[in-house]
Amino acid sequence: MGKKIIFFDIDGTLVVCEGKEYVPDSAIEAIKAARRNGHLVYLCTGRSKAEIYPHILDIGIDGVIGAGGGYVEIEDEILYHKTVSDDSLKHLINYFEENSYDYYLESNKGLIASKNMISRVEFIIYGDYINDPEAKKRWDKQDSHFINALHKSNNMYLDDVNKVCFLENKNIPFENLKKEFENEFSIIKCTVQAFGDESGELTVPGIHKATAIEVLIEHLGIEQKDTYAFGDGMNDAEMLEYVKVGIAMGNAKDGLKVIADEVCESQIDDGIYKAMKRHGLI
Repeated sequence: MGKKIIFFDIDGTLVVCEGKEYVPDSAIEAIKAARRNGHLVYLCTGRSKAEIYPHILDIGIDGVIGAGGGYVEIEDEILYHKTVSDDSLKHLINYFEENSYDYYLESNKGLIASKNMISRVEFIIYGDYINDPEAKKRWDKQDSHFINALHKSNNMYLDDVNKVCFLENKNIPFENLKKEFENEFSIIKCTVQAFGDESGELTVPGIHKATAIEVLIEHLGIEQKDTYAFGDGMNDAEMLEYVKVGIAMGNAKDGLKVIADEVCESQIDDGIYKAMKRHGLI
């Protein structure tokens, strides 16, 4: 088998995000084996660089597509980096603050949270730690990689924002927000299921995972027929449609399973390892 390139979404695909996030041992083994066999392994994630933690990078990878396609990094070389315009960011922040949205800005330097974002996410991840003793034990550990990566700032008007994620606002339908920003952002619904059905993310227009993959493989001299990808959410749709073999996790959204070339077992059932074995990558 010639050299292949394999792309992995992170949340719900490579990483299990129940409590303290982790990568299953079988997935780690599969990635290391694929690289020993001469294949390339890239993360292709909605996360920005500040949210790609050492326990993920330490597995050993060849590069990163981050921010939903907003930047591409080959080892230490940045191939490109697209950021939100100043005017669009001001519009978004003003709208979110006026309408009481909980949100965070993603830049490669850090994750900047709105006023109530951190406390709300603590309830989502740890549970009702005020009234539930078991939730309080989880909260006391403060071991969520994501929560610990969030920071507050007096200045939300940054000049290097990759994208913006927001939690569900039950007072405002998703379609209202979509109409508000349809000329300034690409808007994807419910990319993090725990954030609610009406949650989502806003990215630089015309940028998604498939556009980044296309630029990357052209730069590397790899043909489309030699590409594989694993994903679980609808922000993986373009990626799975573009690559030669697009694989949806067993725990993926139903809509993605319809798009995918095949569906493998779930994360915790060693889906990545088994699929890579079936395709002769390991």
